[in-house]
Amino acid sequence: MRAHGIDKQTSYVFTEGFKNMIDRTLALQCDYPIKKFSLKCHVGKDDERQKACVGRWISNVVGRGVLEMDLRIKDRGIHFLPPLLFASKTLVKLTIGTQLYLGKLPSYVSLPSLKFLFIDTVFFEYEDLCCVLLAGCPVLEELSVHHINFSATPHTISSPTVKRLSVYYDSPLDVDCACYMSFDLPKLVYLEYSHCALGEYLQVNLESLVEAKLDLWLERKVDRLDVTDLITGISNVQTLHLSPGSVDVIYLHCKHGLPVFNNLVNLSVGSKNKRGWKLLAYLLKQSTKLETLIVKDLNGYTGDVSMPPNKVKVLHILGYRGTADELKLLKSFLGEFKCLELVQVDVANAAEDDGIILQIKRELLGVSLPSKCQFKVNS
Repeated sequence: MRAHGIDKQTSYVFTEGFKNMIDRTLALQCDYPIKKFSLKCHVGKDDERQKACVGRWISNVVGRGVLEMDLRIKDRGIHFLPPLLFASKTLVKLTIGTQLYLGKLPSYVSLPSLKFLFIDTVFFEYEDLCCVLLAGCPVLEELSVHHINFSATPHTISSPTVKRLSVYYDSPLDVDCACYMSFDLPKLVYLEYSHCALGEYLQVNLESLVEAKLDLWLERKVDRLDVTDLITGISNVQTLHLSPGSVDVIYLHCKHGLPVFNNLVNLSVGSKNKRGWKLLAYLLKQSTKLETLIVKDLNGYTGDVSMPPNKVKVLHILGYRGTADELKLLKSFLGEFKCLELVQVDVANAAEDDGIILQIKRELLGVSLPSKCQFKVNS
């Protein structure tokens, strides 16, 4: 069941017609179970009648054993979701957002079936996210916490059961030099973390982590940066993806040097400048088991950064444009890898012309590679 109550003419108000439609629809359902419920509406900041309507609808479908609930509620005031929602025995998937100032949660949350929780730009009272909501989800497996241009970004994410986590924070007004981040997720296997670099990562307990994607950037209001604890906390991964911004941040602000990546087998990196290639050389040195390397493009590579001896077997170059300078850089770069078994070059969209692609393929076939190495060009 879906309900959309956004009136484009009047912000933060849903119409009487919308209210009547939802009431009528729920009444016609009698007491039949509802598996999925989606509600998207704006609520008046001080309109207690509208807030009561929303609470009544949510309580109604929770009472019918709802499995999936998507609540996209926008309220400039404090919004208290009904306690019955936080005591659902059947709810498996819950989405809450967006730009919602959530009131104090019930002191005891019990969501014994909830496996998927998606939080999109929600203000929580102090420690309510981890100490109340997540603490009441004993089988939670997947968590997404996104904040965009909103205050009160959670600085700690803790759960003994979560296996997959996506964090996207872009709230410049909520960031300063005192901000920190902590991850206490002993069973996490997959992390996607996008945030400005911070000065402190108080706890990074990610002992089961297998794959991580980092997208870090610099924020002018945050000084004395140090991402050492974050990078050390993910150093047991098997697969690591670093955006160009992350590469720059790590090179400049991993104050105590890179840890050893004992398990790293797959690495994907982007680079904006020479610093990125220097970091890649350092990563190769610290990752003796690395077998697959994905380079997002050759931007900034000058050929004067030497790569250490390595065991890379598969090299994947993305965004190749086929210029004469780039071909020269590619030849120089390939010469740094002696154990290659496969080189794959993906041609950039800008070069997608049959004639250009044929020319690129002819030029690349002339590149010197180890005798057993295969060469592929994709367009």
